Amino acid sequence: MTIRVLLVDDQELVRTGFRMVLGAQQDIEVVGEAADGAAAVEALRRIAADVVLMDVRMPRMDGVEATRLICAGSADGPRVLILTTFDLDEYAFAALKAGASGFLLKDVPPGDLVSAIRAVHGGDAVVAPSTTRRLLDRFAVHLPPGDAAEPSALGLLTAREREVLLQVARGLSNAEIAERLALAEATVKTHLGRILAKLGLRDRAQAVVYAYESGLVAPSDRPKG
Repeated sequence: MTIRVLLVDDQELVRTGFRMVLGAQQDIEVVGEAADGAAAVEALRRIAADVVLMDVRMPRMDGVEATRLICAGSADGPRVLILTTFDLDEYAFAALKAGASGFLLKDVPPGDLVSAIRAVHGGDAVVAPSTTRRLLDRFAVHLPPGDAAEPSALGLLTAREREVLLQVARGLSNAEIAERLALAEATVKTHLGRILAKLGLRDRAQAVVYAYESGLVAPSDRPKG
């Protein structure tokens, strides 16, 4: 199966570099390019893409707003990978909330870029648990207080599912959660899939954001200072 990719960046040189890397892969095809978010949204009305590599800071429409529009269109729409210049770009958290499946640095090694695209196409998030935690640590000050009212959707989760979601939010991988909760890794994956379905979330990245915003993560779990 060929993975169709749309490149979105206001710098032509950056797009050219990504196109050269991806063009060398037999299972990946660059089906289009756009120089800003508005052009990307318009392009997706004309072409079919599975994954969008989305820059953040662009003229006319930034990558966060474009991601929100793309991900709101359909649950079966393309996955969005945010491209950032810095590891903790202030827009990255907003992009994850908007529906992005993760983020990559613009200087990502070619092999990691290809692996990330394949992973996202397969339904995984490409933000490593430790990176997700560091991202949320940076922006925890903007999240609601730990005593905020719990959303009713959390009531749909079983006790075990809540426990798994909490461990995900703390930055643990599936293997680490399995070891901590004395479960098989496949069972953890099954629980996570049910959590995503019940809460209407796309992937692990959004599950972490939801856990913080819902207040599931207790004040003691939050970063100090």
